[in-house]
Amino acid sequence: MELRHIRYLLAVADHGNFTRAAEALHISQPTLSQQVKQLERALGVQLLDRSGRTVRLTDAGETYARHARLALRDLEAGERAVHDVQDLSRGHLRVAMTPTITAYLIGPLVHRFHAMHPGVTLTVVETTQDRIEADVLDDRVDLGIAFAGPHVSGIESTALLTENLGLVVGSTHPLAARSEPVEARELPQHPLALLSSDFVTRAHIDSYFDECRIAPRIGVEANSIGALVEFVRRGALATVLPDAITRVHPDLRSVATTPAMPTRTVELLRRSTSYHAAAARAFAAIAEDAARST
Repeated sequence: MELRHIRYLLAVADHGNFTRAAEALHISQPTLSQQVKQLERALGVQLLDRSGRTVRLTDAGETYARHARLALRDLEAGERAVHDVQDLSRGHLRVAMTPTITAYLIGPLVHRFHAMHPGVTLTVVETTQDRIEADVLDDRVDLGIAFAGPHVSGIESTALLTENLGLVVGSTHPLAARSEPVEARELPQHPLALLSSDFVTRAHIDSYFDECRIAPRIGVEANSIGALVEFVRRGALATVLPDAITRVHPDLRSVATTPAMPTRTVELLRRSTSYHAAAARAFAAIAEDAARST
């Protein structure tokens, strides 16, 4: 049995088809079929059900594949550990974060990290909080930056900073010149542009409205912070965004509300049982230092 046998089996399981799996692996279909059969003979059990239109794992195959994926993940982590350069003259770091954080935090962090360690390649992914935790746990990314809350088992978190949500309008919006706080019951009078429901930020916003027992007037939903900023700065719409985003856009104005909009803690996430490469440790130190100076 060799590692390629395991990788071939998992490819067939993932694609549900020998032909597509062979194409993804860049080998011939007969070679792939032969290699998987060798693995089955070595284990003395049938791992794949080939009787249907889609190739599926048998019960034994499901059990074996589950352990095989964990083993491959740990082996890949081991390879990175062996090749890790402690002086950070080279290397690769993978970081994932939620979109609202990307809008104001990642720029300064990447700038500082690259200035200190120009030989390290940095891959930054913007995705949802659930996906970040899954990717960190499955070792698809080294670090995640997301919000505090119940995390899946195997994830350790370090608090970085507190993020304040607030009502945001453009400089020509009627509320821009408001000196006193806007009461929550007034908000339905003003159309809002909000993040779509797949954002954890939207869940915090919806909870605020529910607690205030008001039904907001939602004019636009978008899955892009940049789009919301563009909509709102033109004056007709208001939105709810982190205060840090408002501060970096001169066309936007923060408007106080009663009660105040929610706050949440931004955290650095990593696998609790994983080897942490030198690049990951260096980036974490920069993030924690930046949070202390914020």
